[in-house]
Amino acid sequence: MSHNLELTALISTNTQLVLWLVVGVIAWGSFDKGLYKSLITTPARQTGIFSCAMVFCVLWQIKAGILPGLELHILGVTAITLVLGWRFAILSATCASALLVAFGQISLVQLPLHLLLTAFIPILFSYAVFIICYNLLPRHFFIYIFICSFLCAALVSCVKIVTVSAFYYFSGNYNWYELSENYLYLCAIIWFPEAMLNGMAISILITYRPHWVKTFYDKDYLDS
Repeated sequence: MSHNLELTALISTNTQLVLWLVVGVIAWGSFDKGLYKSLITTPARQTGIFSCAMVFCVLWQIKAGILPGLELHILGVTAITLVLGWRFAILSATCASALLVAFGQISLVQLPLHLLLTAFIPILFSYAVFIICYNLLPRHFFIYIFICSFLCAALVSCVKIVTVSAFYYFSGNYNWYELSENYLYLCAIIWFPEAMLNGMAISILITYRPHWVKTFYDKDYLDS
């Protein structure tokens, strides 16, 4: 609880309002009436989204950090974005974050920052990498695994650390020395486990359950 109080003190009321506005715009942009209608009538899809939310909850609770707000943990965002697509990945991450609030793992004050930097930006980045690869690179099985999953997950872990550092630096909570000595260097540590976890998860899924992975198209990656 004291850790949550320390984090809460780092985020001003005005900053919270801006964060909620940005989070709200992204969440609204992810809403698609047709997709949500199909979600209501498809129990298997509901199960998939809730299962991914549980995965998020587990991964996001296993964390370490030296200073308040500067935490290190596996995200798992890239694999789930490839499985669900960016819209449902945002829904799943939002459900997971709500559960973390309900169980006292994060506070309501922390919630918009958590959603933006741990979930929404990494999800959008992951999907952008997939779209770029799909349109500009050969549609090959190994390109999908290595670039869209493994390499993208490695980049996402670094993007998360950089965006968190930028937020706390420009909000005046930490100086550059504190961030570089206590947080930024962790990019060199976290990128490989993040890449391995996401890469292995996608490799297993497209081998045994390719129909579960929304962004994997047999006609493009296998038939061709």
